Amino acid sequence: MLLDMDGTLVDSDAAVERAWVTWAAEYGVDAAEVLAVAHGNPARRTVAHLLPELDDAAVAIAAQRQHELQYDDLSDVVATPGAHELLAALDGLGLPWAVVTSADDRLAKARLAASGIRPPLLLTISDVRQGKPHPEGYLRAASALRVAPSACLVVEDSEPGLAAGRAAGMATAALRGLDGDLRLADLGELADLLRRARATPQVNACQVQQ
Repeated sequence: MLLDMDGTLVDSDAAVERAWVTWAAEYGVDAAEVLAVAHGNPARRTVAHLLPELDDAAVAIAAQRQHELQYDDLSDVVATPGAHELLAALDGLGLPWAVVTSADDRLAKARLAASGIRPPLLLTISDVRQGKPHPEGYLRAASALRVAPSACLVVEDSEPGLAAGRAAGMATAALRGLDGDLRLADLGELADLLRRARATPQVNACQVQQ
C-alpha cells in the first residue's frame, strides 16, 4: 500500500495554508489563487504555475522559501483519523507499505514524527526527478517494495496524487470526496476493509478489494 502524507496520513492543512498565505504575501500573489492550486502539488510546480515569468533557478528559490515556512510549524500537525488504525492493520497483516509525498525530506520527516508515524519506506520530492501527477514516485516505491504496480493500492486526497497513481497503473483509494477505485470517508474505513480481507486467502500485497 502506497500512501500520500499531507491530508492522507497527516493532518497538516492549517500549517500548509499558513505557509502558502505568508508566501503569497511575500511574492505578491493572491492568497486565494495560491490555495486553489497548491494542494497535492509539489511546491516547485505550484510556484511555476503561479509565477511563469520566473526561470528555473528563481522557481527553486521560491519553492525552497515555501518549504522553509513550514519546517518548524508543527504545533497542530497530527495523524489523520484512522491513520494509526490503518497502519496497525497493515503491520498486523504483514502488508508492505510506504509513504510517497510531495514534501521534501526534512519536512516529511518532521511531520511524520509529529504525527507519531514511522514508515518503513519514505519517498519525498527529494528522491524523484518529477513530482505528482507524474507517476515516478509511486513506481519507485513499488519497485523498492518489490511489488508489481498492478498489485498496489495508492491512497490519496488530491487530484494530482490520484492522477499519479492511475498513471502508474495502480488502483486508487480517494479521500475528501474525490473519485478513486475506492472512495473512503477516512483511513479507519480502509482498515476495516483490510480486516475483512484477512479471511480471504488471496490478498495481494498492496491491494484491497471490496
